[in-house]
Amino acid sequence: MSKPVEDLEIIAAKLRPYFAAEDEAREKALRSCRQVIRYSADAIRAVHRQEHDKAKQLLDSAHELVRELNRDLARHGKLLHSGFIHDAQKEFAEGNITLALIAGEDLPKPRALGISNAAYLDGLGESVGELRRYILDSLRRGDFSRCEELLTIMDEIYGILITMDFPELLAHGLRRTTDTIRAIVERTRGDLTVSLRQKHLEKKLDDLS
Repeated sequence: MSKPVEDLEIIAAKLRPYFAAEDEAREKALRSCRQVIRYSADAIRAVHRQEHDKAKQLLDSAHELVRELNRDLARHGKLLHSGFIHDAQKEFAEGNITLALIAGEDLPKPRALGISNAAYLDGLGESVGELRRYILDSLRRGDFSRCEELLTIMDEIYGILITMDFPELLAHGLRRTTDTIRAIVERTRGDLTVSLRQKHLEKKLDDLS
């Protein structure tokens, strides 16, 4: 066997374990990310059912997986900053932010959640859709108590995200998320306005009768 061929065999023998370890870490991380997304989605559903304790338990389970991912991928920087990790972190952020806003609690910080700043902002943007859903559910119940407050929060989120106009490489799709938020806010404002006018009209009719 010639010297160059021997060298190639030696190099390949050293590279193979590296890629095998990367592949194993990726497969494990994918499974964990899918579970984080399931926990986060179930937590959001629990929030809308007013089951805040259950939502917190689900998010705690997701948080443990997020911490485990961060530990496992500490030596796999490329994986830690990959798209599927970002998506799981975004869903986790959305669950925590939605719970905090609807429960009237302090917003969690990105560092406390153990996620990237870009994933946090994406999750913040996605929470606007959940606030719209909560407002519409409240309107159907005839509960107007927090609708205007939550609409204001939706507006504030849009106002903050519109200033985060950074390249895609840094913001990971935030611009697309922000583009949809304005329409969501305006539709919600219109729905709330119609419902408030109807409520006012009904009150006037009741007074006359």
